[in-house]
Amino acid sequence: MIIIALIFIAVGIIVKHGKMYSLMAGYNTMTIEEKAKIDSAGLATLFRNVMFAMAIGLTAGYFLEMWLSNPDIEFYTFFGVIVTGTIYLIVKGNSDKYRLDNKKQ
Repeated sequence: MIIIALIFIAVGIIVKHGKMYSLMAGYNTMTIEEKAKIDSAGLATLFRNVMFAMAIGLTAGYFLEMWLSNPDIEFYTFFGVIVTGTIYLIVKGNSDKYRLDNKKQ
């Protein structure tokens, strides 16, 4: 689970600081006009923060499982963190906050 957390951290850094916005779901299929209407940097910041939060949650679940010697904790933490982080990212990312055409009005 630590390896998955490190992957989340790496992907978050690559998307935000490496400007690999195409790794965000749906971004690389947008037209140039649609991409111009999106706050890519703000969305990348959200993506990075969610990836970091998920990595922290996975790491906490791993150490909690080792401390309590209960492998079920790791299982439930893994799926809880993934589902919660994914839903949050989808809902927050699709909000009007990251649409540039709504900010100008």
